[in-house]
Amino acid sequence: MTTFTQLPILPLSHALDASTKPQFLQDLRSALLNVGFLYLSETGLRDTLVQDVVAECRRFFEELPQEEKEGIEMKNEKSFLGWSRLDNETTAFNPDHREQLDLSTPHPIPGPDAPLYHNLLAPNQWPSPAHLPRFRPVYEEYIRRMSHISTLFTSLIAEAIGLSPDAFNKFFDADQQHKLKIVKYPEVDVPDLSSEASEMERKKWEIIRQGVGPHKDSMLTSYLLQASNQLGLQAQNAKGEWIDCAPMPGTLVVAIGQGMEALTDGVCASTTHRVLSPRKGEGTRYSVPFFQGVSYDAQFEAMDVSAEVLKLRDEARKKRKDDVEFTFVKGRWGHLGEATLMNRIKSHPDVGKRWYPEQLKQIRAQQATTAAKASS
Repeated sequence: MTTFTQLPILPLSHALDASTKPQFLQDLRSALLNVGFLYLSETGLRDTLVQDVVAECRRFFEELPQEEKEGIEMKNEKSFLGWSRLDNETTAFNPDHREQLDLSTPHPIPGPDAPLYHNLLAPNQWPSPAHLPRFRPVYEEYIRRMSHISTLFTSLIAEAIGLSPDAFNKFFDADQQHKLKIVKYPEVDVPDLSSEASEMERKKWEIIRQGVGPHKDSMLTSYLLQASNQLGLQAQNAKGEWIDCAPMPGTLVVAIGQGMEALTDGVCASTTHRVLSPRKGEGTRYSVPFFQGVSYDAQFEAMDVSAEVLKLRDEARKKRKDDVEFTFVKGRWGHLGEATLMNRIKSHPDVGKRWYPEQLKQIRAQQATTAAKASS
């Protein structure tokens, strides 16, 4: 096995045909063990729905008045759902140069006796239908369709690593929450660096271009609709090289999350990735990532993966590069929801400051300790 230099492409339709499903599962297993990223094609999504999702995404950012966005700002609620200003989210200790709206499968506001992490379950903050009348129905339909696709794909992951198709069902709620973002990456005025540029200079400009810093998605699986044609998304291979995930019409880019890696005892690789903002003159970049949810009340337990697959995992691990903090460390959290809430507070300290000051204080203390150890 060699480290990846491009992403595999898997047609989902092949998993629905008995004659092509065995090869699909074999290819999926290889992608899970060795890459953790892939293009999913032939998904069954209607072209008109995808076109509407892209159009409404652009309308939100380009046509909705600023005061309307501020009326649905994320920090207004405890749920981390809503609009975030440019440079307001933090990844890898630096601000992400993007504006975004977070949505989810809707839930009622939790009762007073619910665990704190149940605050993540809540109604959405929707833009006003007076300004964007088609936005809510389009995205509600897209979330429903992506919920179906993600559930199907997770069952295929189970089969690919030798488990029963329903192996992950115990980690889902009956009314499972899934999340979605619409994201705008504005242009950044940065120079084209020569081949003689120093590593320090390159890193400086990469931070300035940070649309999203190096990270791994949480939960189980993520599905990115790249809603414009610019390069920007990059996955990191075992050599530490950044591999472009170029937009490909008719596909979704699938990323394996840390929750999936934890539950499969490391068989399914969660891959570090980032987004570089477009350079001046390249045009604004838009994207619509969908994040498959998992029950916040679920506890950490490794699936009963076969010795054969675990052996393949051990071989693959020798090739992996891991320098991003792992959220779902066993023993640190009792439930997946606790880890998820703390991760959200770390990413959105303005929400944390308003609604979760004690938890934010804990995070700041831990970050200070980590920084002190790194500098000593």
